[in-house]
Amino acid sequence: MMRLNQYRIMWILVLFDLPTDTPKDRKAYAKFRKELIKDGFNMFQFSIYARHCASKENMQVHVKRVREILPSKGHVGILKITDKQFGMMEIFYGKKREESGFVESHQLELF
Repeated sequence: MMRLNQYRIMWILVLFDLPTDTPKDRKAYAKFRKELIKDGFNMFQFSIYARHCASKENMQVHVKRVREILPSKGHVGILKITDKQFGMMEIFYGKKREESGFVESHQLELF
């Protein structure tokens, strides 16, 4: 069994800025977003989706899937970081904190 540690467990962040000027653009935006969610991504912030991956090999599978659903317009960035790096992220909230429903990095996904 592969040993899990904070340097093997990976996170993918998909950052995108897609046009929504026309109905066709909005449809492409919605389709891209739905496909990300279908592949296990959670909204981290508006236009930033994150996914936990158990290994680098698993991460490569999901990065390939994102590349396959890229919309024809706009900008999409894919950031790949280790669980250790993700855990060092500092997140700040306004004075009135809202529940985001996002899973913090210290929780482990079991399949």
